[in-house]
Parts: sequence; structure tokens; C-alpha cells
Amino acid sequence: MRVSELVAIDTHVHLECEDASNATDSAAKKYFGASAAPRDRAGLAEYYRSRRIGCVVFSVDERLTGRHQFSNDVVAEFAAQNSDIMIAYASLDPTRGPDAVREAKRLVASGVVRGLKLHPPIQQFFPNDRIAYPLYEVFAEARLPVLFHTGHSGIGTGMPGGGGVRLKYGNPMYVDDVAVDFPDLPIILAHPSFPWQDEAISICLHKPTVYMDLSGWSPKYFPANLIQYANTLLKKKVLFGSDYPLLTPDRWMDDFAKLDIKPEVRPLILKENAAKLLGL
Repeated sequence: MRVSELVAIDTHVHLECEDASNATDSAAKKYFGASAAPRDRAGLAEYYRSRRIGCVVFSVDERLTGRHQFSNDVVAEFAAQNSDIMIAYASLDPTRGPDAVREAKRLVASGVVRGLKLHPPIQQFFPNDRIAYPLYEVFAEARLPVLFHTGHSGIGTGMPGGGGVRLKYGNPMYVDDVAVDFPDLPIILAHPSFPWQDEAISICLHKPTVYMDLSGWSPKYFPANLIQYANTLLKKKVLFGSDYPLLTPDRWMDDFAKLDIKPEVRPLILKENAAKLLGL
């Protein structure tokens, strides 16, 4: 990835099935609105390459929603085929136990992934549950980041019972324990952490290895305190992320351009912070 040639680095891109159509997918599209973003792999790669945006891609390993998943090997192969703009994260469900840990060790040892994506509300675990600690150990030893979904979940919104998604697992304060127990592990809190935005800001201020991405929400909905800290004390710890294909970089960056962000801070959020964190 030639960072100097990129406009931005999107740290939150889902590789999804192009004909996804179950009830959860339909509810997500209704919640986020129709983005018309290409869902096929060739279309995704062309979308990012044509805009000179690098990206981090992953699927989500879970058994709650019935949504189509891609294996970590498929994600890694896709990223390798597009390595000029793309890197891969693994996704592993901690409740799979030793099987997940073995897969993590294999993927990290082979060098095909550069981090781990976790979605506690959908994978149904608290981040500080000891069941996940063997996974953290693998990525902490490799100094590779772990990305946690935090806050409200667009997946399941509007479905009966929220589609079985329990929002309590998305409280970022449970990630604070992980940052204490693994002080060298890079951690990213994904999304503005509504309704726990202050908690997420506090954790990022307090723990040197904790960052946040701004994916999953149009910047026009960012709360004032998030904009304030992104402009000041957290300007080197905030990352651009879209949540493609549900929210596209085109929409996100257009709304971001209208925010009152200092000129010297914009390149940090859009690219430079991610490049440093990911070792690009």
C-alpha cells in the first residue's frame, strides 16, 4: 500500500455477499438507507481504487443473524489480490474456544491478516469475558490491533426483539478491562459509541493504546463532544471508517467536509493516524 498516493484509509469495510437478502440484511438496509454500493468483490476493489482510498476489509464470524459470512482465508486472499489498496483483518468468534485460537495463530503466523475484528453484541460476549483472552493473547504478542464494535447496533434495529442482539455487550467500558490486562495490545473502539460516547472518549484519553474509528454514523450526526475531542486531545487517536457497504466513503467524506474540523487535524483522521497505527 503506497500511503503517499492515497487520499484516505478506511479502517472499517465489510466484505458482504452481493445478494444478501435475509431479514437482518433487509432491516439493516432500511436503517442505513440504500447506499447503492457495489457488494461484489470486484466492485468493492474498483470503488476504493478509483477513489484512491486504502481500506481494511473483514467479514464477521457469528451465528446469531444468519447473514452470509466469508471465511478468513477468502478475505485474506481478496486483500492480497488488491494489496495496493487493501489489508485484511481476521474475524473470530471467541465463543468457538480453542478452535478460534488455533485459527488465529495460523492466520497471524502466516502474515495474511493485520488485525482482528470482533462484534460483541452479535457474537454475544462481554469483551472482558475470560473466554476471549486467549484470542487477545495471540494478537497482543504480534502487536496487531483488535477492533471492537461498540455502542448501538444498526444490525437488528427495528426487528422484533432487535433480532436477538443485546446492546449491553457494546458498552465500551468492558473494553477498558482489556486495555488494562493487555497494555501493549492496540485496541480500536469502532463507531461513535452511542449511548456511551463519554465513556469511549474517557477510555481513549486514559489508555495510550486505545483508539476509536468513526464508522457507522454519518458525521453530520456526531455529537459535539466527539467533534471537540477529535479536534484536540484525541486528534492523533481518531480514525476514518465508513462501514461500507451500508455507509459509503462518498457519503461519509462529504458530510465530514462540512464539520468544523481544524485543517491540520483532517489529514490525521483521514489517513495519517491509521497509517501509523497499522504500520504502513
